[in-house]
Amino acid sequence: MFAVTPSLLLRPGWPEDADALYAAINDEAIVRNLASAPWPYRLDDARQFLSLPADPATPRWLIFSRKGGAPKLAGCIGIDAQDNGDVDLGYWISRPHWGRGFATEAGRAVLENARALGHKRLVASHFLDNPASGAVLRKLGFQPTGQTVGRFSRGRNGEAQAVEFSCLLDAEKECEVMRPLAA
Repeated sequence: MFAVTPSLLLRPGWPEDADALYAAINDEAIVRNLASAPWPYRLDDARQFLSLPADPATPRWLIFSRKGGAPKLAGCIGIDAQDNGDVDLGYWISRPHWGRGFATEAGRAVLENARALGHKRLVASHFLDNPASGAVLRKLGFQPTGQTVGRFSRGRNGEAQAVEFSCLLDAEKECEVMRPLAA
């Protein structure tokens, strides 16, 4: 599954993306805000991530910037089924692309895809010391659930407090997916 936005190309990761993925994510400031990526991050971790089986109902995409020449890997985004039945949105953006709106733009495309795939609700969370991620979730229409929970982070090698959010994809005016994308 692919998605094209005004600034981005979202596509599945391929084995030949391992070097670019490693270069983009190999930053402790990124990895410490993720639940499943280890720190230190190694090229073999990128290869392993790219070899994970793909589930068409819960896709993940590499995010490529289409601004300023050839597309450049800017991050990753996807939805993932949780053991409790929830579908979780997760994403990261590489440091050179911070502050450019890429997480929000990619998030809008993913919300549209999630809705087209029949998902009715998504959840997401961010660690308390990463308020920028909370700002992205709010821009996308996610609402805080009022719950702050301990969540394990492989990048931190421990648990940290995370603020939980949810987004109803089929409710009027709930998520950004219900609003038109700006061109």
